[in-house]
Amino acid sequence: MVAVVGVFQTTASAYEAVDELKSIRIEEEKINLLVPGDPGKAVKEIPTTEAEQPGMGAAVGGVVGGAFGAAAGVSLGGAAASMLLPGVGPVIAVGILGAAILGAISAAGGAAAGDALEKSLDPGLPIDEIYVYEDALRQGRSIVAILAENDEQADAAREVLERTGAESIDAAREKWWIGLRDAEQESYTAQGFDFTKDEVNYRRGFEAAQDPRLRGKSYQESDKYLVARYPKVYREESFRRGYECGQAHSHKERSDRVSGQ
Repeated sequence: MVAVVGVFQTTASAYEAVDELKSIRIEEEKINLLVPGDPGKAVKEIPTTEAEQPGMGAAVGGVVGGAFGAAAGVSLGGAAASMLLPGVGPVIAVGILGAAILGAISAAGGAAAGDALEKSLDPGLPIDEIYVYEDALRQGRSIVAILAENDEQADAAREVLERTGAESIDAAREKWWIGLRDAEQESYTAQGFDFTKDEVNYRRGFEAAQDPRLRGKSYQESDKYLVARYPKVYREESFRRGYECGQAHSHKERSDRVSGQ
């Protein structure tokens, strides 16, 4: 399986992508969504498909997943969930992978959670990207994820996502870093270091700390994983400082969410 993911500014554009993905014969069970917002309101905002009666989506009982899927024209196969995420708000997940990602965001932090994520997420979807999805949802964006059968299907899915206005995960990651960069540069420079020269390694350390398997773990506690994943830069001072600052950033975000800030 090959995971293809796009980030959309609006729920409507995400569902436009879903319709086009289905039109190129990508099976519905391979299409997954994460949509922020109140379930009832979201159902009303999603246009119904031509094949269903007007208002059908909103009329489907009290099962959030069922109503949401009907409104979008997606067969859920029982894999739907709605959860209130601290600091993000209510999020609806449609599809097996979508539900797994939602659970991963909710559980992120600590070794136990990390082990659970490894087992629940498809091998094609990098666990260390979870923080990018979390940030996108926090900003009110929607996510469409496809588990393509092969590279050819993955390329076709990417074309659809691009045509319907999706932002790639790489682009979303860049925006996330741009939003943090100035503050990190100021702090790093104030300690007497050259951020311009060290930014690449510093950022790699900072991003490593966002991995849900490492959240809350000190540099020493993460030693084995970091050595295996970043063998060339692990011992660099800039990488270590980036990791430690990344952990501080994650801790502050979690604390702010708990306190409701």
